[in-house]
Amino acid sequence: MSPTTPDPMPAPGRLERVLAFMSLGIALLAIGCFFAIMIGTATGMTQADFGSGIWPMVAVLPMIGLPLAFVLIIALLIITWVKRGRANRA
Repeated sequence: MSPTTPDPMPAPGRLERVLAFMSLGIALLAIGCFFAIMIGTATGMTQADFGSGIWPMVAVLPMIGLPLAFVLIIALLIITWVKRGRANRA
């Protein structure tokens, strides 16, 4: 019987799952808004049409959401590297 080796990477914790799903959700929402603006422009909407209703928020969301998703992914990577480093030391 071969000796058992320790698990090289522990299971992801709650914080890692939350960061992963938050970054994915925010990125998908921002990309969806980006495509909505492209489709709206292609169908003939003018700059004045984008200034009313929900369109101002749709226009701003990609500018805020994509950098925020990037920061969340970087935080997830750092947490994973620290966790893996602690597992390798043990």
